[in-house]
Amino acid sequence: MEKYLLKHSQELSEKYPGKYVAIVEDGLVAVDHSAVHAFNKAKAEFLDKEVCISYIPTEEETVTLL
Repeated sequence: MEKYLLKHSQELSEKYPGKYVAIVEDGLVAVDHSAVHAFNKAKAEFLDKEVCISYIPTEEETVTLL
């Protein structure tokens, strides 16, 4: 799941800033403004799988190192 986040971080940042994403195995399965809602959507479809929830920060929330 962490590999998915690293591999797709740029795409996720562009498409889903300020939202929570739910990842199961190697795929994005739900997106929502609420972590709980994203988790519940994922669990409704993937009962027996581990769900990873991650917040995608907005550009303003992202720290840029100089």
